[in-house]
Parts: sequence; structure tokens; C-alpha cells
Amino acid sequence: MFKEFKAFKAFISKGNVLDLAVGVIIGSAFTTIVKSFTSNLINPLIGIFMGKMNLSSIVFSVGSAHFRVGSFINDVINFLIVAFVVFLIVRTYNKVSKRDTTPKDTKTDILLGEIRDLLSEQKNNK
Repeated sequence: MFKEFKAFKAFISKGNVLDLAVGVIIGSAFTTIVKSFTSNLINPLIGIFMGKMNLSSIVFSVGSAHFRVGSFINDVINFLIVAFVVFLIVRTYNKVSKRDTTPKDTKTDILLGEIRDLLSEQKNNK
């Protein structure tokens, strides 16, 4: 039992697990904000043009089946907002952390270059 606790402690104290936990918590809080933004700001704006203030009230019924189109539209709007914000975050991160992708010359590359230069010099002197 003590050995398992040590293994669990080693697993949970790794940075990746903690980063993931923080990401999930912030993600759920962000989702709540986006849902509030959609239901309290976006839906009323759309409702001005559609004549309905609450999109989730848009329902089509066929027999006993009810298709909640408005709720689906709300979910699509939420998804697009979250996807756009994630896109902006990733794009900003990539711009800020521009990585140097040019390969660095190794010692072997430098020596081979010098040998090439010496050989071409000897060839030109003949």
C-alpha cells in the first residue's frame, strides 16, 4: 500500500498532471463564461432580428418527437466562440514564442565545410 502511494505521489507531482488539472479547471470556468455570454448577450442580439429573445425556445415537433433547434444553435455559437478564442491563444503563443527552426551547424558540418574549401583551393592551384 505504501509503495502504491509513493508511485501515485510521483505521478501526481509531475508537472504535466498539474498543468492538465489547471487547464481543465480554467476550461470549465471559461465554458461557463461563454455560455453566459451567449445566452445573455448574443441570443438577445439574434433575437432582435428573429423576433424571439430566447433561441432555446425554437422547437419543431413532428408527432411526439421534439427537435430543439434553438438549443442546438446555442451550442454551435458556444463552440464557435470557444474555438475562436483557442485559435487566438494558439496564434498569439506561436507569434510570441517564435522558435528558431534553422538547423545549427554541428562540428562535423564545420569540418566538412573546411575540407571542401581546402579541396577546392587545391584544385584551383593546379
